[in-house]
Amino acid sequence: PDIVYHAAAHKHVPLMENNPSECVLANVLGSRNVADMAVKYGSDSFVMVSTDKAVNPTNVMGCSKRIAEIYVQSLAKKLAKQNGKSTRFITTRFGNVLGSNGSVIPLFRKQIEKGGPVTVTHPDIIRYFMTIPEACQLVLEAVTLGNGGEIFIFDMGQPVKIADLAKKMIRLSGLEPGVDIQIEYTGLRPGEKLFEELLNNEELVKPTSHDKIMIANVREYDYDDMLCMYDKLFKYAQENQNYLVVRTMKEMVPEYKSQNSVYQQIDSELKK
Repeated sequence: PDIVYHAAAHKHVPLMENNPSECVLANVLGSRNVADMAVKYGSDSFVMVSTDKAVNPTNVMGCSKRIAEIYVQSLAKKLAKQNGKSTRFITTRFGNVLGSNGSVIPLFRKQIEKGGPVTVTHPDIIRYFMTIPEACQLVLEAVTLGNGGEIFIFDMGQPVKIADLAKKMIRLSGLEPGVDIQIEYTGLRPGEKLFEELLNNEELVKPTSHDKIMIANVREYDYDDMLCMYDKLFKYAQENQNYLVVRTMKEMVPEYKSQNSVYQQIDSELKK
C-alpha cells in the first residue's frame, strides 16, 4: 500500500487499566508490527492515529499510545539518517469523536430512552470533541502536510463540560434534568482525569498551512536506545505480568503518573 492509516487500538480507559498486558500487545506491539511492515514493503506514508490521552498520561491506555508514538517517531528519525528517502511516519492526536463506539452521546441517548438516570463520572469533567467527518478529514489532510516524524495536533475548539452535555440532551428530548431524568455522578473511573491535554508541559506547537492542524515539538527518543525497553515491555506483556508491564511503561514515559489506579504505588516506588 502507498499509504497506511493505522487506527486499530484498544481505546477504553477502564478496560485497559484492568488489562495492561493486552493493551500493550495491541496498541504498542501491534503498532510496531504494522510500522515495520510499512517499511519492509516500501509504503510511502504511515499515519498513526493517536489520542490526547497520550499527553501527560494518567492511565495505561494513554501511555500505550504515547509509547507507540515514540516508536514510529524514533523509527522515522533512524530511517532518515540511514538513507534519507523512506516511509514517512506521521502521527495525529485528537480528542473524543462524537458518535464513535463507546462515546457519551449514544450512551446518554440510551439512558434517557430508559427514563434515566444519566450517569456522569464527575460534575467538573470536561472533554474535547469533534465529529466523525471532521476527524476523518483532518487525518486524511495530515498525510499531505507531513515530511515524516511529525506529531500533528488538531484544533478541537473549546472543551465541553460533560454534565452540561447531559443536561442539554435531556432538554432536547423534551424533559427536565433533575425532574424527569436524574443525573447521577458515579465518580472518576480508574485512570480517568478531569480534563485532557493536547500538549504536554514541555511541548510547543508550530503552525501549518492548515488552520486546524498544528505540529507539536515533542521530546525525541533514539530508536536504538529504546529498542531494549520495547523488547522488555513485550516480554512482560506476553507473560501477562501486568505489574512489570506498567512499571516498564513508567520507565519509558516518566511523565506517566497514574490517577485513581492500583498502579499509583509504582509512582511512589520510582520516586525513591
